[in-house]
Amino acid sequence: MPSLEPISFARGAPSADIMPAEALRESAARILRDDPAGVLGYGVGSGYGPLRDWIAERHDVEPSNVVVTNGSLQGGVMLFDLLVEPGETVAVEAPSYDRTLLALRERGADLLAVPLKEDGVDVGALEVALDEGAAPRFIHTITNFHNPAGCTLSLEKRHRLLELAANHGFLIFEDDPYREVRFEGDDIPTMFSMDTSDSVVYASSFSKTIAPGVRVGYLIGPDDVISAVTRAAVNTYISPNMLVEGIVAEFCRSGAIEESIANVRQALHARRDALADGLRGYIGDEARFVLPQGGYFLWVELPEEVDTSALLTVAAERGVSFVPGADFMLEGGKNALRLAYSAVTPDQAEEGVRRLADALAALREGAPAA
Repeated sequence: MPSLEPISFARGAPSADIMPAEALRESAARILRDDPAGVLGYGVGSGYGPLRDWIAERHDVEPSNVVVTNGSLQGGVMLFDLLVEPGETVAVEAPSYDRTLLALRERGADLLAVPLKEDGVDVGALEVALDEGAAPRFIHTITNFHNPAGCTLSLEKRHRLLELAANHGFLIFEDDPYREVRFEGDDIPTMFSMDTSDSVVYASSFSKTIAPGVRVGYLIGPDDVISAVTRAAVNTYISPNMLVEGIVAEFCRSGAIEESIANVRQALHARRDALADGLRGYIGDEARFVLPQGGYFLWVELPEEVDTSALLTVAAERGVSFVPGADFMLEGGKNALRLAYSAVTPDQAEEGVRRLADALAALREGAPAA
């Protein structure tokens, strides 16, 4: 078979053409000119002050309720270290982000899997589990344009989840790195903004709105939680990367963040449409998916007899990669796959699905050749 251009639907990262390299270069020059001591020396564990201030203003909280971390995943891991003892029950969505599942398993959490529906986590199933005696320390939920499922938690479910948290005494870890990357539909308020009982710890990231290489995320939450995470940050690395946080702060304060978000939205909207159209055209009704209103990912369920781990092997021979659904599940997901459209052009998305359909046909025939 002739060598084919690789097309990867595997990783949730934007392609280089939509990352704001020039605006970041200009932001770096300005911050090094205006605050060299602040960004080149050790800082405080909670993060670069002007960036904390900008985040706090954006979310209408006090800066003391914000800790800036090396990506939102690290913030989540430090939160897990604070909250999770071996055997502690933690509710997670099924499917859920694979690295979250890994981090919780490594800390000995007893994971309670709650199914996802088209409008987010199945709150009714969670209620049944609570009524039957489940007592989770917290629930982890990716509220907007879910990774991997693409769905968004409805406003009604957000209200009900807050009520359950207040009544049953568990926290909500609202993991929300994709919120700004909405292409269509109306924004839904965060649970953090609606919370009246200190039940929510909120996480987000600049990886999806600026570039993954900046590795800057943050947590917002009650004073005691943020103070404890900040102490853990100081004990772990003394000071975060003040230079990168300073560049991000300048990027945000200059207004470049808004242009970056607009560019990302426009590009990813076109890529999502090309991927969805390709699935409909080449695979048809056998590919079941919720069309996301934003974000990076599309979750596809194929007929039950299809093993997507085996499909990946056949697709790789055709230069296509993706992540099998089982990677995001405690059990099940054998016939599902996650397709990230963030790093492919519309033409690549269409061609990638054509090859995927060819791989599916070859898998069913038992023949690897294209």
